[in-house]
Amino acid sequence: MVRLKQQAIGDLVRRLREQRGQSLRAFAGVTRFSPSFISQLETGQVSPSIDSMERIACALGVTLGEFFASLGKAEGGVVVRASERTELLSQWSQATIEALGPMTRSRLLEPLLITLEPGGRSGKHPTAQPREEFAFVVEGEVELRLGPDAFTLKAGDSATILRGELRLWSNSSAVRARVLVVAVA
Repeated sequence: MVRLKQQAIGDLVRRLREQRGQSLRAFAGVTRFSPSFISQLETGQVSPSIDSMERIACALGVTLGEFFASLGKAEGGVVVRASERTELLSQWSQATIEALGPMTRSRLLEPLLITLEPGGRSGKHPTAQPREEFAFVVEGEVELRLGPDAFTLKAGDSATILRGELRLWSNSSAVRARVLVVAVA
């Protein structure tokens, strides 16, 4: 498992922001985060939530999968060994995100495995993504808020989340939960 360090994530955010010609303050405004938070992110001092990482990637003009690709190795074949997966830890979300396939701009599918520890959640509030997602609960039990509705999903249950649909994942159980999410670019 290749664990991404917070500093590597911060360095990438800074590099992509600077490539876009944005000041830290201007970028903070686009993401709706404080300049202080963006500064702490870029220096590796904070661990953002899953939702925050998605917002930051979107503001940088990339998907979460492309963000992984920028931090990982160059694209190779289609086989990704479990020991070679790129992993991103979000202490805020009490979650780990693993890239299950090669994540590059040329890919239409972005398969991720999200592990939510007890009490973990994707963010503070439901958010919408600009792409369709399919989710399959591999292990445990999670709550999925879709718009105004809340659904308890157990191992074996699945959901399709439409583009622009508000969603929030949470794990209120006493055991970890794992959700396979495949986003379509």
